[in-house]
Amino acid sequence: MKMRHLMLGIGFAAFAAAIPAKAEVVFKWANDGDVRAMDPNTLDETVQNSFLGNIYEPLVRRNRKLEVEPALAASYEQSGPTTWRFHLRPGVKWQDGHAFTADDVLFSYERITSKTSQTSGNVTTVAGVRKIDDLTVEFDTKGPDPILPSEFTNFPMLPKHWMEANNSAAPVIIGQGENYALRNAMGTGAFKLASREADRKNVLEKNPAWWDKAEHNLDRVEFTVISSAATRVAALLSGEMDMIYSVPPQDIDRIKQAPGIKVIQGPELRTIYLGMDQARDELLFSSVKGKNPFKDLRVRQAFAMAIDEEAIVSRVMRGQGRATWMMWGPGVNGYNAALDVRPKVDIAKAKALLAEAGYPNGFEVTLDCSNDRYIADEQICVALSAMYARIGVKVNVFARTKVKFFADIAYPDYKTSFYMLGWTPSTYDADNVIRDHIVSRSKKLSVGNATGYSSSRIDDLEVQIAAELDQKKRQTMIDEVTKILQDEVGYIPLHQQGITWAARDNIELTQPADNSFPMRWVRKK
Repeated sequence: MKMRHLMLGIGFAAFAAAIPAKAEVVFKWANDGDVRAMDPNTLDETVQNSFLGNIYEPLVRRNRKLEVEPALAASYEQSGPTTWRFHLRPGVKWQDGHAFTADDVLFSYERITSKTSQTSGNVTTVAGVRKIDDLTVEFDTKGPDPILPSEFTNFPMLPKHWMEANNSAAPVIIGQGENYALRNAMGTGAFKLASREADRKNVLEKNPAWWDKAEHNLDRVEFTVISSAATRVAALLSGEMDMIYSVPPQDIDRIKQAPGIKVIQGPELRTIYLGMDQARDELLFSSVKGKNPFKDLRVRQAFAMAIDEEAIVSRVMRGQGRATWMMWGPGVNGYNAALDVRPKVDIAKAKALLAEAGYPNGFEVTLDCSNDRYIADEQICVALSAMYARIGVKVNVFARTKVKFFADIAYPDYKTSFYMLGWTPSTYDADNVIRDHIVSRSKKLSVGNATGYSSSRIDDLEVQIAAELDQKKRQTMIDEVTKILQDEVGYIPLHQQGITWAARDNIELTQPADNSFPMRWVRKK
């Protein structure tokens, strides 16, 4: 009898050994630039927010249609004109097994609003937060805030116990400090950080204890930084990569013709614009000494009318953009097509305006740009330099990787005189742009105003826009902000860029209009 059981055991073991182990599903993708840090409070930028969104999660998130839905909060409601109550999802665990509770929510709010946070603009309407019990919190707002859930989609929850244990209770400013959270992560999301090699590769592994039902089938995600456009495309075509997030405009047609490859294209909510330092009495990087030419409206007007944006979109971007004269575009609440009319290119008038302002021979200034963040970003800056040469202004293009670029132009130093940047409002509402980039720095609503532009009327309007429930009245106020900004040339909007990804045919994914790339929707056949 024992011999029979022994033979059965041996037979079963042999049968089990003959069954092939399930192959690990590995998804490999590449971009031209890296995530700046693993700490969500160090930068409010799409690539970083998108990547870290696979690890850290907010109370509410966006679905495939970009609609707001519950996440770490199972439900929420407005319990008063200026109060929102969130009921936390029971049973959620951090990736080290600790329970997610109201204490983490209070800690996350304290951290995102700290002096060293670069993402405080996502919670500026909040006056305070309190714990009702372990699974219930209430946020008080400074006034009625009808879009607070939309604002909270970019407010990630962070683990109080882990941050404090690892000397990371407060974020550090990149280049001005170090802490554990810059290179390590501990979230509740669908994936957990397995390894990080800055500017080379970041690896995620599936979180088997994730609270949500997984729509993906990935065991491992490898995100590789390939700065060379030609090398990135070659890696896709050879099968080394399953997907590339940034497709060079000049290679789109070739990729479309390659067997087994698909190109995914769509509109993006991001607006690319130029900012000018209007705060300093003397520019940091200019030939003009003792004064700041950008404080003169005539100079800003000349800089705007020297740009042939249609040529940039058609030639430099190969049609992957839409010229604009607004800081927010179609798809963003508050957009008004009637106001979206760029000034005509007028070289003679631009020269005359510069002469009137005291610069008949132009001047020299540095244009700060990234070279691995936006569509043809460095090439656009070079094209702008040539356009400004026509009005006698020598623009020196200083293009570098986005990690260095963002660090230079960011709060608190704003080490730039003239720069090109892009912004997608996380709430898909114009007030996000107004609050983050246009309201006076003195209001301390955000750290995104690198220009120092200031308008007391816009400051007043933003307060009203944030609380106005009547959509017609609200639109009228947003339109007034647009007109003031255009008349004063506070910024120079350029275009809304499109989104172009490329992937192998066996990859299923979703391309949201905010250009985020959630791994929870990726399947590899």
